[in-house]
Parts: sequence; structure tokens; C-alpha cells
Amino acid sequence: MALRAPAPESVVDAVPPVRKGITRRQALAAAVATGVGVGAVRLLGGAMQNITRSKTASGTDWVSPLGRESARVMQLLRRTSFGYTQDQLDSALSDGYNKTVDRLLETPPAEPPVLAAASTPGGRFAAVDLQQWWIQHMLTTPTPFAERMTLFWHGHFTSDYRKTGNNTFMYWQNLTWRRMALTNLGSMVMQVTTDPAMLRYLDLATSTGQSPNENYSRELMELFTMGPGNYTEEDVRQSAKALAGWQQPPPDSTATVVVDNAKIVTQKLPVYGAQRPGVFNPKRAYKGSVTYLGHTGPLDTQGVIDRILVQPATATFIASKVVQHFVTSQPSPSYVNRLADSFRRSKYDTRTLMRAVLASPEFTADASYRSMLKSPIEFMVHGARALGSTDMAKPIAGAGSGMGQSLFDPPDVNGWPNNASWISSNSVVERVNYVTLALAHVKSSLPSSADAARSHLDGVLSPRTASLLNQAPDERTRWFITLASPEFQLK
Repeated sequence: MALRAPAPESVVDAVPPVRKGITRRQALAAAVATGVGVGAVRLLGGAMQNITRSKTASGTDWVSPLGRESARVMQLLRRTSFGYTQDQLDSALSDGYNKTVDRLLETPPAEPPVLAAASTPGGRFAAVDLQQWWIQHMLTTPTPFAERMTLFWHGHFTSDYRKTGNNTFMYWQNLTWRRMALTNLGSMVMQVTTDPAMLRYLDLATSTGQSPNENYSRELMELFTMGPGNYTEEDVRQSAKALAGWQQPPPDSTATVVVDNAKIVTQKLPVYGAQRPGVFNPKRAYKGSVTYLGHTGPLDTQGVIDRILVQPATATFIASKVVQHFVTSQPSPSYVNRLADSFRRSKYDTRTLMRAVLASPEFTADASYRSMLKSPIEFMVHGARALGSTDMAKPIAGAGSGMGQSLFDPPDVNGWPNNASWISSNSVVERVNYVTLALAHVKSSLPSSADAARSHLDGVLSPRTASLLNQAPDERTRWFITLASPEFQLK
């Protein structure tokens, strides 16, 4: 049966700076690579670029199907679970929206398999091994919502393997965000403050009472809890004093490792048998009184965190950040404030916040339909799941940098951008190339594409996508058009 386009081709999301479209040379190159013709590639070259230039997120450009329970369930999974396999979709559709929300929030996260390389002395193993380990768990875990939340906190409490210089510490940090993803914000902030990777990344391990380092103090308030404009430079200086004294955890042992084979140079490197936080050294701490966020007197790390949690801005900042990742890039102040009030009343319980978000009418409002862009990781993992491929960790890790998202390596302490920032002329081509790569990776027969557009695109298609699918000569081409379509890039 021919697919019909229920609405004129258009797009959603807020207006970013206008970007140039895909060039003819890029389109031809991509067409040769895919073997499905320039017309299919122009689907991305034109319409994909338009995704980032739409005038509104009002839902008037698409016929929103969110009046249907099934469409609400599919949107929920797209935004919280890196897409879905057919079995996961069938299970969620059987349960319905509310029961699926309960299951996502109440099911404990499945622990990933132990990364054997993490015992490498000094954590000196390849970052790609760490990336592939996490991606493999994303592809196979029975609790994908836990991985989506882990990715959210990974981008919020940012660290990177380059500055940290110890991939064992980055591995530990990933384990921490998964275990604490739906716990209390205050506990999370204490954990991130004493996290060995963070102690290195923002230099708190070098900070002493005599010579306080302000890097962590500043980012703790500006990026992690309160947001800019809600503290003073004096608050930065005073909290830097109060936070001083933390050091790296002592290793279980050391190992002598050859670090220069040509000159036979060896070095003793730390070896850790288990995960542990940093340690506090009172001799390195500040002994005096501070004045911080309106409080004067002696203050330790817990005192700094307590002062942050009583600031009204904290709940608002975190609620806004969550909404921008899971609901809309431009939330209304009243929506954010409503969520922040609930979050504050719950004593900063993140499970309560996420339940309020997923149960809010804004999450399933027509205006929210396809109002957000999948990040590269969301796009690639969903694509692999749709194809039933669970061994795509290596190609996904390799393709991430071209699209602007390499795990454990965000661009700076602000983390990764969001929504429209993910799309440019270059990244469009990289997304096309990934679809080609994913299809080539499936050596056995592909899943049936007969219902792919309905299962992964809600059956809501632009005229261009519908036309290309109706003209597609085989399964491989139909899957290419489905996964490379502008509709699939949206969530």
C-alpha cells in the first residue's frame, strides 16, 4: 500500500543562524557511496537543512499524531531510550504510556559488564575502548533509560579523558552517573566534587587553603547547579577556599611500566582494584571563616553544597536543563517554574523531577511533536536498534567525531550543544554516511521494512519522503530512506 503524506513537507524547532545546504559535490559523493541515487541524498541535503530553520515548534507544520496513545508511547521511547527495538516497542505499546513511564523510572539500572582494561596501570588504555564499551551497553542493555540519563549527566557534569589523563577514572565516573542518575541532587553534587576524574579535570586536587584554585568553585555554581548571574566573583573566591583539601585517592599498588620502548624508560603507575572517591586532607584545607552566598563562618564541602541547595536558582536551573534535553529547546518560564517548585519540594529528588517532566501535558502536547533533534549518539544507536544490529559499537564510536559527539570527549566544560546545533552541512553528510555504513554492516537479511515508517516515523511523512519510499525498489533502499529521512532525525 502506498504511503501518504498527511501534511505539507516542513519542519520544526526554533530558528538558529541560517546554514548553507549540502553542496552538489557532497551530494554526488554521498550518492555514489550509498548507491541509492542523488535524489535520496538530496532528501537530506535540502529538507534536513530546513529542519534547523523552521519558524516555530507549534506543530502546525506536521499533523501531530500525539492524540493517539501509540504515538505518545513512541515519542516517549525516542526521547528517553535511544529509540527502540521492535520487541521493546511492542512491550511498551502493550503497557501503555503511564505504565511505561512507571517502568522507566522504577526499574533499577542494569550494570554494564566490567571493562577489563580499567585495571591498566595509570588508566593508560585507549579512549576508544571506553567509548565502545559504553556504546555496546547502550545497544544491548535492558534498561536504556538509565543510559539516556547517564548521557545527560555525562554532558552536564562534564569531564573529558584528555584533561583527566586516566581513563580508569573516566570509567568510574560513568559508573557513578548510572548508579546515581535518579537519586538526590545534593548527593550527586557531593559525588561529583570528590570524583577523581573531576578532581583532575577542574583542578580541585591541586587546590589548597593557602593557594585555592577557583576553577571548580566557579563551574560548580555556573554550570552544575545555579547558572550564571546567581553568584558573585567573591562567592567564587570564598567557596574555592572552603572546597580546598581534596586529593586523588591512593592506589592499591603501583606497577613499573615501560613508557618509552626506544630508550627503555620505565615509570611507576598507580593500580586500582576498586572504584573509590577522592580523599580529604585536613592539612591542605582552609582553616578560617568564609562569607559565601550570604553565610559567614567556617564552611566545609557539605556546607558549600547546602548553601547552593537553598538558593531558589538551583532547582530552576536544573529543571530548565532537563526540559531542554527531553521536552523542548524553548520552554516557557511558567513550565520550568512549575517543575522547579516540585523538584524543590521533593528535596531535589531527580526521579520526582523526571516523573513530573514525563507526566506533564507539555511533553505530549502537539507543539512538542518532532520539536527536537536527535544527538549523534541518539541517532546512531536508534538506527542500529531499528536494524536489529547489536554489534555496531565500533562503527558508532568511529562516526561520532564527524557528527560532533565523541563520548568522554565533549568540546569544553559546557558539554555538548543541543538541538539545532547538531546539524550543519558537514554533519548532514556524516549522517548519510553512517546510514550507509550501518546498512553495510548488516551481513544477514535486513528486518522487514514494510512497517519501518510506521514504527519509527509514526507514519507521519513529508511528501518527499513518502514519494521516495513508494519508489524504492528494495528493502535496503527503503531502510536507507527511512533512517536518512529528516523525520528520523527528529524526536
